[in-house]
Amino acid sequence: MTAGPTDAVLADYANLTDPAARRHIEADEFFVCEGPQALDRLIASGHMIRSVLLADTKADRVLAELTYPLPATTQVLRVTRDEMRAICGFDLHRGVIAAANRHPARSLNELIDALPVDGARLVIAEGLNDPENLGAVARSARAFGIDGLVVDPTCIDPYTRRTVRVSMGEILHLPHHRATDWPHTLDALHAAGWATWALTPAHHGAPADNIWELPIPDRLALVIGAEGPGLAPATIDACTRAVRIPIADDVDSLNVAAAAAVAFAAIAHRV
Repeated sequence: MTAGPTDAVLADYANLTDPAARRHIEADEFFVCEGPQALDRLIASGHMIRSVLLADTKADRVLAELTYPLPATTQVLRVTRDEMRAICGFDLHRGVIAAANRHPARSLNELIDALPVDGARLVIAEGLNDPENLGAVARSARAFGIDGLVVDPTCIDPYTRRTVRVSMGEILHLPHHRATDWPHTLDALHAAGWATWALTPAHHGAPADNIWELPIPDRLALVIGAEGPGLAPATIDACTRAVRIPIADDVDSLNVAAAAAVAFAAIAHRV
């Protein structure tokens, strides 16, 4: 079908470049997913898809190359390139974007109860407010078998468009919990039998252990901090261990997404 920018369903795609407007539009109800690969992963994730918006010049190829068929109830809207620019507020060169309902928020207990009994892995993010960093962390987490994500109250929304895009849709397959009682989240994990490792360059304060040399606990949460400041000292102190990735002495640190990927690899295949 052809849809014009005044159709009511297209309100889901308005003001995509305005983060404040998007928070108001999406609230905790839905999110948008951009790009063919992310759409494929969205379909596989089981989120209810509200609609898919396609540039008419790319629609047939995008639909033909999907690994998973769109649910029969999905509303598919084909628009011209100019119409898509008017709807979204910029030139969406990938030519495909979808809107889908969010899964209900999970409590911490609901998250950890759904994880494997043996060998469960979590990543906990403190203060990550760059959507691209969080997206890259989520993509690596999925690649290395991390089972879930916990974000503190200051982290960016995991359903942010750029986070979903950079993760290639993999964040939609990573169950997550937003901690509202952050100071006690680590305590709750410890009480449930989890070890928590704070990832830090360890340039200051107590030394950290080389992550490649440690035996891996059965239930492990890796705690990562924001680009630049890293983890708060109180968070490091609250974890059961501080760990580091050995790097060249004259290099300050790794980007948080790169560091997370290395750390995930370090704990992925060892027990």
